Amino acid sequence: MRSPRFCFLVVVICLGFHVQISTAQSDRANQAAHGERPRWFKGNLHTHTLWSDGDDFPEMVADWYRRNGYQFLALSDHNILSQGSKWMSVAKVEARGGSDVLPKYLTRFGRDWVEMRVGEGTDNMEVRLKPLDEVRALVEESGEFLMISSEEITDKQAHINATNILETIAPQGGDTVREMIQNNLRAVDAQAKRTGRIILPHLNHPNLGDKGISAEDLAALVEDEFFEVWNGVEGDGDLGSDRRHSLEALWDIASTLRISQFNAPPLFALATDDSHDYHGKPKASPGRGWVMVYSRWLTPESVLNAMKKGDFYASTGVELERLEFDESSRTISIQIKADDDAQFTTQFIGTPSGFDQSTKPRNPTGGTDASSGTLDYSADVGKVFATVTGLNASYQLTGEELYVRATVTSNKPPRNPTKESPFQKAWTQPIGWQINVGK
Repeated sequence: MRSPRFCFLVVVICLGFHVQISTAQSDRANQAAHGERPRWFKGNLHTHTLWSDGDDFPEMVADWYRRNGYQFLALSDHNILSQGSKWMSVAKVEARGGSDVLPKYLTRFGRDWVEMRVGEGTDNMEVRLKPLDEVRALVEESGEFLMISSEEITDKQAHINATNILETIAPQGGDTVREMIQNNLRAVDAQAKRTGRIILPHLNHPNLGDKGISAEDLAALVEDEFFEVWNGVEGDGDLGSDRRHSLEALWDIASTLRISQFNAPPLFALATDDSHDYHGKPKASPGRGWVMVYSRWLTPESVLNAMKKGDFYASTGVELERLEFDESSRTISIQIKADDDAQFTTQFIGTPSGFDQSTKPRNPTGGTDASSGTLDYSADVGKVFATVTGLNASYQLTGEELYVRATVTSNKPPRNPTKESPFQKAWTQPIGWQINVGK
């Protein structure tokens, strides 16, 4: 069960890598005595390279993220870990990303780093893809930039990222999307227990492809604690369709059903790039979605434990100066970082504890699976409790909410927009749910 520390501590957050904690004086003294104070770290947990279907070398990808203000990165190639020896023909590299991929690589890291050979039994030139351990030695810096091992377990339409994985997990299969996800989550959990590692699985792009996953199935999969509320690939269904809910609506429906029907915590939400394209192709380029994690140390264990506690928010551009939950008054307060003349709207969203539970088929043909349409729920599910404009927003919980989360929207577009992302956003994690779970 996830710890509610984020939801029940009074936390004042000042970004720009300066953090203050609004707790008792003794807490601040205790932090100082033990060295590092918690701070915000920016990271992306869904990224691809030439090891699977990306179009650039892993160290080039890591270098891009480091130079663009990220502190941690997971390379999550499909059904593979970047381990061992792997050579790729230059022709195949160029087919992926263009004729300048290799020259860029050579220019950035030099001929002493780049390894090339003539392929055995051929006249074709090959280049060696560096494994993660070598990439780490090149780009990591203590407290500044961290690489985390990862795999995107790709099982037909069910894709799950396993962050901080030690060994490759083969797709486990299943007769339904729900069964596939459940089987793969169990395999991740089994490896975590066997190896003693903290491994964080999250469900990728729930609306991708023809079938996806329904809100009802996602709610029932209580083993899944994390999912992508935003994925940076163009056209992956983030905003939904006439047959599917948007991912935000999916989040609210599934979280409501988890709390009210399964006595389980709500989902925590990530924004990710799912980047594949680093040479001008717009479909899956980097810098579109990330998480800001509040962690004491920049280590895999510290970062992932913080996420399991809910100590993070997702963003496509909006930054927060201050985020506070005052337990005594049960008030959420947010201060947004100014962005020139940008205007911000904050919506406090959740579901009342006595919500209208009525449903109806989403399309005229009926059905409850994602391929033919899921169920529509009443306006109580994912209800907007309050809307506030400006740099400061607050909401006082009444005790009648199953949970409350906030979505902050700017009137400015992201730096690397898609058709599905006209405006920058930030999403806080649900709070207030603890009093409704475990009764």
